[in-house]
Amino acid sequence: MATRHRDGRLFSAAESRGAGDGKSLPHHDAATDISGNTERSRPLPKGKKAVEGVSWGQRAAAGLLAVALALPATGWAEEREPAAAAVKPAAVVNGVDITAPELADACLERYGSVVVGTLINKAIIEQAIAAQQIPVTTADVDAEIEAMARRFKVSREQWLSLIERERGVNEQQYREDIVWPMIALRRLARDSFEPTASLIEEQFQNQFGPTVKARIIVQRTAADAATVRAEAVANPDSFGALAREKSIDVGSASVGGWVQPIRRFTGSPAFEAAAFQLAEGEISEVVRVADQYIVIKCEGHLPPADVKLDEVRAQLAETLREKQAREKSSEVFSRLQQTAVIENVLNDPAARRASPEVAARVNGRPIPIAAVRDVCVERYGRDVLETLITRVLLNQALSRQKLAVTQADLDAEVTRAAETLGFRTPAGEPDIKAWLERVSREQKQPVEHYIDDIVRPTVALKKLIGKVPVTREDLDKAFTATFGPRARCRVVVLDSQRRAQEVWQLARQQPTAERIGDLAEQYSVDPTSKALRGEVPPIQRFGGQPALEREAFGLKPGELSGVIQIADRFMVLFCEGFTEPVEVTFADVKDELYRDILEKKQRIEMARYFAHLRQSAAIDNFLAGTSQSPAAAGRAPRPLPAAGKMPGSTLTQREARELSEPRAGSRPRAATGVQPATFETPAAGGR
Repeated sequence: MATRHRDGRLFSAAESRGAGDGKSLPHHDAATDISGNTERSRPLPKGKKAVEGVSWGQRAAAGLLAVALALPATGWAEEREPAAAAVKPAAVVNGVDITAPELADACLERYGSVVVGTLINKAIIEQAIAAQQIPVTTADVDAEIEAMARRFKVSREQWLSLIERERGVNEQQYREDIVWPMIALRRLARDSFEPTASLIEEQFQNQFGPTVKARIIVQRTAADAATVRAEAVANPDSFGALAREKSIDVGSASVGGWVQPIRRFTGSPAFEAAAFQLAEGEISEVVRVADQYIVIKCEGHLPPADVKLDEVRAQLAETLREKQAREKSSEVFSRLQQTAVIENVLNDPAARRASPEVAARVNGRPIPIAAVRDVCVERYGRDVLETLITRVLLNQALSRQKLAVTQADLDAEVTRAAETLGFRTPAGEPDIKAWLERVSREQKQPVEHYIDDIVRPTVALKKLIGKVPVTREDLDKAFTATFGPRARCRVVVLDSQRRAQEVWQLARQQPTAERIGDLAEQYSVDPTSKALRGEVPPIQRFGGQPALEREAFGLKPGELSGVIQIADRFMVLFCEGFTEPVEVTFADVKDELYRDILEKKQRIEMARYFAHLRQSAAIDNFLAGTSQSPAAAGRAPRPLPAAGKMPGSTLTQREARELSEPRAGSRPRAATGVQPATFETPAAGGR
């Protein structure tokens, strides 16, 4: 079944594939800090440079990401007049200026409250170290970054690249908002900490000691847990099925109750004690952990790592020192916040009117609004500018097609989102008020921003793409994928064809579930399936992995697949059987399937449409130093076709044929599947 909304947005990474170059939309993770086809280029003004190697699809992805981010609360029905020549433009889109002041205001509007909070916290720390004459220099920050990189056995450049990729924090922000405050608070805390022998022993057992392979079933009440435990004790082999059917923990339930091997000293002594006292195959009593009740089945014990305590004593001591330093630093910062006199002017409308040039005061010392604006532009300017560029492009497209977004359109989209997300009144009507309150609370912004930033662009693109067809073939595939049988397989994921062939040969000598589990545990490069001995969620048909699905459904229970290549990974499957189809008729679910498919196909067409919209535009981005010309140079932008008349797939015949054929070593049978697990490599130092 098509994936539903989770936050009301109409774009998701998985569903935007097929637009532009077919790459999925980027995703930004919030940083943890003290703030809580190649383009055809044309010359830029002197001092600017074009970014090479940026595809149309990547630009389209950035633009679509902007749709899902914040847009200023301005009208969509009319285009703005170009700004006066004296005002410096940040970008020019098909002759329409986006001025630097406009960009700065948009950045401040979106991120001002976040940035001012960061600057307030930093000012608190700066004043504290100045009062105690504690220096924190650039050299100190450099040394700390080098130390962190060494600790994780990577170079400084690799560490900074990892931080930016995983946490969305560039080097300057990492230095100023994370590393510098960390050093300052550590020095303010002053306490030196030397771990005791017992603490080092506990840390050693946690990282390198024995572990328990286990499945769990999680329930909300003790009575429910006792009932499911009785069923499991009566038939221990049904534990995995019971977990899939009854456990409220979705992550473990989807893989038959399997969890990562249980270690000592991880947080819940009662849970650990219950797990370690079990013999293989034994089922625990009900264990309470916080507000949940858990039943554990031991599937075996793993021996400790072949590591001597003396070999890692220094490493363990450093880990404990870091942990203690974080705890002490947090305590110090909490005290500083409690004693500081803070006036957040930016977030107080009355105070802001009285002091328009001040963003905040910390112990009477002002933080200028200009400083906050500059930091907002420096950190978020490129993303916000893409947002503004997207707004102009959509305005222009609506104007060319003589379309408008009405209040009724916006209300209908909000109602649809509330209904889709399950927000209903006791009378069964969509609960729009509750939905908007939820959005405002979770996104930490007024409802108006949600309407202008997410709902309005969504409605605009739906109008621009027109009607999207849903065929009987679409419905049949969705019915099979959602309610049809699924292949229960074990999988070993390898990172090279040679290693995959070696493991396949070992598996062929003894093709049993137990043997494949051993091989997955020993050789798999995917940490999830490795920990779960090759168990993965049942593979469905028409799930987006045709080669994997074709192989899985071409096997009989007890059969071993050939080597299957998926992207840069190689897999070996062992079929354990198939699930029973869900007992439901097509007529019963046809309407729901239609709505889900329509929503998904709309997203895909919206992404494709926007990619073509970007390709037809002339965009000078002075902030990024890039420029692009329309796909047809010198021609005025043409109205783009509706969804039903959009160009077909850009796949070549060779690529399409390759996708339709089995990979090396696989069997040419029928198709489908869910991606078996993540394709992450094991963490450094992992067993």
